[in-house]
Amino acid sequence: MAELRSFIFLDRLQPQTLSYLGTWIKGALPRMGDASQIIEVAPGLDIEPLTDVALKHAHVSAGILIVERQYGYLEIHGSPSAVRSAADAVLQSLDASADSATRPQILASRIVPRLDRQHAFLINRNKAGSMALPGESMFVLEMQPASYAILATNEAEKAANIKVVDYRMIGATGRVYLTGAESEVRAAAEAAEAALRSVR
Repeated sequence: MAELRSFIFLDRLQPQTLSYLGTWIKGALPRMGDASQIIEVAPGLDIEPLTDVALKHAHVSAGILIVERQYGYLEIHGSPSAVRSAADAVLQSLDASADSATRPQILASRIVPRLDRQHAFLINRNKAGSMALPGESMFVLEMQPASYAILATNEAEKAANIKVVDYRMIGATGRVYLTGAESEVRAAAEAAEAALRSVR
């Protein structure tokens, strides 16, 4: 029986969160206004039959289907009603509820004020989103399971005027990098942490 590590519904993908996905996903690209469902399971191969259930049940598009060392990941998007319908079919197939998913654990949460130019340069060598600039403040967040990084990023973007520099939602841990004015970064940090703590 698959372990449901995350079951994340995003009512509306935010512009930067959505655009960042477009830099690396190999499936269908989401569009503005799309809802999204992210499912992470263990063992990884168990994501394959769940993908079959989701795609045959409702008119949704798959952006991510990844099986890595231990975990499997599926991201589907479309209208909120279609995404919820497909997600419910997955839960029924698992004989599980959304509440049975692993709750996120925050491993690290820090604000770095006024980035040094060398620090910003190093961050930009490894990012896939916006540029971190010298003098901006940066929020970094690490959590388990990894897929909760997209939830933290999406909610932070709703709450504050920040730049999404990077978020990693695949692997042993998830990581988020956001930059901007310090007051905005602090608001984003509060929203991101609150979103993770609200998962029941």
